[in-house]
Formats: sequence, structure tokens, C-alpha cells
Amino acid sequence: MTITQLKYILAVAEYKNFTVASEHCFVTQPTLSMQIQKLEEELSVQIFNRNKKPIELTEIGKKIVEQAKLIVDESNRITDIVDQQKGYIGGQFKIGIIPTVMPTLLPMFLQTFVKKYPKVNLIIEELTTENIIKKLTEGHIDVAIAATPLENEAIIEKPLYYEPFIGFVPSTSNLYSKETISVDDLDVDDILLLEEGHCFKESVLNICGSLRQNKKRKFQLESGNISTLLRLSKEGLGMTLLPYLHTIDLCIEDKKHLREFEGTVPAREISLIYHKSQLKLQLIEALKSTIDGIVRGAISFSDVKIISPLANKHI
Repeated sequence: MTITQLKYILAVAEYKNFTVASEHCFVTQPTLSMQIQKLEEELSVQIFNRNKKPIELTEIGKKIVEQAKLIVDESNRITDIVDQQKGYIGGQFKIGIIPTVMPTLLPMFLQTFVKKYPKVNLIIEELTTENIIKKLTEGHIDVAIAATPLENEAIIEKPLYYEPFIGFVPSTSNLYSKETISVDDLDVDDILLLEEGHCFKESVLNICGSLRQNKKRKFQLESGNISTLLRLSKEGLGMTLLPYLHTIDLCIEDKKHLREFEGTVPAREISLIYHKSQLKLQLIEALKSTIDGIVRGAISFSDVKIISPLANKHI
């Protein structure tokens, strides 16, 4: 039994296809199949039911895969331990970023980070919070940037910044004539939201939740991205709330629709998150330091009220 054989098993278990798994393992399909077959013969068990389409794990195969994950993860940590001891900042570094943060934050820090740490091979994915937690837990990404708190004991959270919400009000709205707005002005039935699976939607619902606890929520439209929400709002289909960084590069005409909150400003906490067993701490600290230095001057709001993306589940 070898670590390589276990990696091949995990690949087939994930992709449910020998050809696809071999491509991700950078070996030929016959090589991968032969190694898995050798392991099955060594253990005198069948790990995969090859008669099923897609391929399925046998019952014993499921148990072997669970153990294989632990063994492969621990073997990978040997390199991490050595790098940590040497203070080496380099190697592959997989990052997941939620969709409402990716387009604004990534361009702010990426070039600076790449220039400062040229030995790091960054692999960046845009993922929902649910997928981020799953991939962190399974070891498919090393770190992520997401709205917090997540209320997950296995995940460590390092706050990066607190991003205020800004109202985007169509000219047809009664709020358009106001210079500033308050939470009390919001009508949850008039707010355009992102579709299910976005923690930004949960944050917005939480802002309005205390005002509409007994009212059935009905939404005219739910969209997949913030740019679409802006276009729909300008058509008079409702107002929306924007994270502050999304408002910086708006054109002058669009900025006429922005309304800041008066008093305590609702905001979301954006954090660097990683699994508690993660050992690439030098890389994580380097990323946090880079983002801290850039974002610190971009967001100057001081009186903010943090909105938990999960808090509305308790309403």
C-alpha cells in the first residue's frame, strides 16, 4: 500500500470516473486503474463497484476512503511542518472567496501579494460559503475569505475588515429624495436580493428581520450577482443594499442613487478563515498582512453594526 495508491482512490471516489480521475492525478488511465487494482488485490476487497455508472464505492470502499483521507492529509502535512519550521513562504496556496467579495477585494491585493511572494503558486476559486466550508473541511482549499461569524467550531476566523452597507435607491422610490436612510426606512418586500446560497442575502434579511418578523416575505426578484441587482434597481424594480467596496468604482450617474445609513451603520464582517488543522500559517499570515495593509485605508467607517450572515436563522 502506498500514498500514491490512496491518492488515486480518493480521486476516483471524488470524480466517479477513472478517466477524469487520472487527468486530475496527471497519470494515464491504465496506470491509475492498475494501481487501484493492485491495492484491491493486496487487501482482498473490492473498493469500487465498476458496474455502476457513475462508479460507486462499495460499503468497505467507503470506510477505506475515509481512512485514506486521514492518511493522505497527514502525509501532506509533513511538507507543511517543514515549511513552517523554515519560515518558507512559497508553494501551492489554494484560496476560496465568496462571490460578493471576489470582484472588489481580489483586484486590490492580488498584484501586491504576487510581487511580494513570487514563490507562492496561488489557485483562487469563487465559491459560496457552503462550498467553502465543505472544501476547507475536505482539504481542497487552504484558506478562504468570507462573511463571518460562521458558528463552526472547526473553522478559525481572522477578521480582515468591517464593510458597511450602502443603500442603492431607484429614482422612483420615496427614499430617493432623502440624503440618508435608516434601517427603519427599509421594506423587505421592496429589496432586491441575491439568490439562495449567498450569505449576502442572509445579511440583508437580517438587517430587515427585526422590522418584519411577522410579515410573510415575498421577493419580486432574486438575482445571481450584484451587477444585475443594480440594473434591475435602476429600472425601478426595487432598491438594494450594496457592500461598501462595490460602490467605490460606480460611475457618477450611479452614485446619485447611493444613500448612506444614518446613525449606527449596518455592516458585515469579512474574515480570513481556515480549518483548525491547517499548517500553512506563514502563507495565511502573509495573505492577511497584505490585505490589512491595503484595505485599512479604503474603509473609513467607524460606527458600524456587524450583521451576522447566520443570525437571521434565529429570527
